[in-house]
Amino acid sequence: MLAEALKKLSKSEKLLLINDLWDEIADNEDDFSLSPETEKLLDQRYAAFQAKPNQGRPWHEVKKEIQTGL
Repeated sequence: MLAEALKKLSKSEKLLLINDLWDEIADNEDDFSLSPETEKLLDQRYAAFQAKPNQGRPWHEVKKEIQTGL
């Protein structure tokens, strides 16, 4: 099985494999095109951020809140 074979690789071999996989993914940017709806939503969210950049909270605060169940 592939998972078992991957576990047997050394750390350097795993890093090389990750690098090769990342390069292959980056070469196929067309596979990750956004729908017009998603692009519109992202544009709206970015405009809202630009209008009020200090309104949000840092990720570490949100993550802590989620983890502690507050």
